[in-house]
Amino acid sequence: MHVVIPYVVAALLFALGVYGVLRRRNAILVLMAVELMLNAVNLILVAADSTIKSALTGVQPEAWANPVPEPRAGAIFALFVIVLAAAEVGVGLAIVLQYYRLRRAVILDDVELYRHDHERVTG
Repeated sequence: MHVVIPYVVAALLFALGVYGVLRRRNAILVLMAVELMLNAVNLILVAADSTIKSALTGVQPEAWANPVPEPRAGAIFALFVIVLAAAEVGVGLAIVLQYYRLRRAVILDDVELYRHDHERVTG
C-alpha cells in the first residue's frame, strides 16, 4: 500500500467531521462529527507510527535518542484518544439527553447558553 493513502483518507475524514460540526444543527450529529475527527487523528497516529518506523529501519540511534524505541507508540496514543473519545461521548450524550428531556428537541440553534432572569425577584 502506498504511504500517502492513509494520510489522504484521514484528511478526508477530518474534513468531513469539520463540515459536520459547522453545518449540522442536531446535537447528536455534531457529536458524531467530532467522533469522525477523532478517528481521523487515530488513523494519522497509527499511519505515522508505521511509516516512521519503516523509514528509520537500520538507522543508528543518536546519543540523545532513546536506544530502545517504544514499539507501536502510535497505537498506544490512539488507545488514549479512544478512551478520551468514549468519555466525551458519555458526557456529551448525558448532556444532550437531559436537554431533550427538558425541551423535547436537540436543535443547537435553540439552545440558550445564558438565560436572563429579570423577572425573578430576590429577597
